[in-house]
Amino acid sequence: MKKLLKLILISAIFLTPTTSVKAADYIAEDLFETKFKDEIFLNTNSNISSSKTTLVEENFETEKIAIENGQISEEKPEPVKKKLFNFDTTDDNDDDIMDNAELDFKIFELFDQDKDDDGVADEDTLFGKVVHSKIRRTDVPSYLFKDDLTFKYEKGPISRIQTYGGFRGSMNFWWKGDNYTTEYDNLTTQLGMYGQFRNPNYKFKLAVNPIPTSGTNYLDRFISDAYIVNTQIPNHQIVAGYSRVQTGVEGGTSTYILPFVARSQIARNFGSARSLAVKVIGNYQYVDYNFSVGSAGRYIPSGMPGAEFNSWINIKPLGNKSKKYGKLTIGGGFNGGHNQIDYSVLSGYVGYHHKKLWSNFEVAIADGYNGSRGVSANKACGYAATVGWKFNPHWQLIGRIDQFDPNRDVSNNLQREYTVGLNWFIRGQALKVILNYVFCNNQNRQDSHKIILATQIMI
Repeated sequence: MKKLLKLILISAIFLTPTTSVKAADYIAEDLFETKFKDEIFLNTNSNISSSKTTLVEENFETEKIAIENGQISEEKPEPVKKKLFNFDTTDDNDDDIMDNAELDFKIFELFDQDKDDDGVADEDTLFGKVVHSKIRRTDVPSYLFKDDLTFKYEKGPISRIQTYGGFRGSMNFWWKGDNYTTEYDNLTTQLGMYGQFRNPNYKFKLAVNPIPTSGTNYLDRFISDAYIVNTQIPNHQIVAGYSRVQTGVEGGTSTYILPFVARSQIARNFGSARSLAVKVIGNYQYVDYNFSVGSAGRYIPSGMPGAEFNSWINIKPLGNKSKKYGKLTIGGGFNGGHNQIDYSVLSGYVGYHHKKLWSNFEVAIADGYNGSRGVSANKACGYAATVGWKFNPHWQLIGRIDQFDPNRDVSNNLQREYTVGLNWFIRGQALKVILNYVFCNNQNRQDSHKIILATQIMI
């Protein structure tokens, strides 16, 4: 199993684009604690433990003073600081030029260099950190190397930051009748950071998408998130900047915790968008809410084509910490504004999670909409019903029935998708493999089938 983990990790690192001081708690630790899954965090504890490098330096100085005072008579060799990933570099000689074939095989030496004498991966090495990782949660984004990529600053306006890199890619096998195609899709490649200012009530997030999306304006999609959060009011977050619009539950959920490779049809048409706005978010035991006012433009360069108002409320009859009876959430919301046209979307949601069971139902109706796919004046509607069963912390079987009517004024045009998926959470959401089968049943065009194999890695 450990060998398999290492093979998967090194494949992800060398085949996909990717983007240090150990902290006692992490800036993004409470990410997605609210039921609406907005990309905000509440953690305000700024207590950070000393870094390994600082501890090593202190040991050097202590030992040096002791020797000078004659407290240590035996002369000791000068200690060597530990490198982050502890790779052996004794043969790292620039004069020893290798051709490409030799360089490829040189990589395999890392497998043995990252093991102790007993053949087990060292916890201080790159692969050892993954093998020995205790990441199990799947309801929030998690990061493989958050310890090493969290930094503390003693001076300046910023007290600490956590940097990260995320990648989702998929291989698609699609066929419709006799037509069969395969393609690779770079779903998301992202670099970003969470930060906390010297005043712990102020935090920020900045993330970019460095890989351009085919057929889109690069500058429009380059900025993924750019906002500041204030957590001074208890149980509340005030957010200002460019962030996700809470149009429906799945439409406002982070890409990195989606149960399937693709969002449902109502989520990808009505939601999955961002805008410049000011939000007020509340999170209590029996209710959550999210209200925002901002621009109807979907990208920072869009400016202000019109105003937009968005609201979402969740009622939690069983509270948010019930283990005996599970978690029941009943929610609803409205998204409306003006961007070339007037648009309005009403959404409803019911979700129930209990132990290994995960289920929800979401419905939406629109009189014009403004989602990630652009503005549409159509009167559309749809729903999605999902049920999943997690056999253990690593394996989940899940299925979804998804229907969308792109125009209620046109008959015989329903689009239905039936999806069955298998999720392998190798290390929570930080390292996972997704396998989906999708049957597309359309009333006005030929049916099709798709098999999608996707990988996700977050560091």
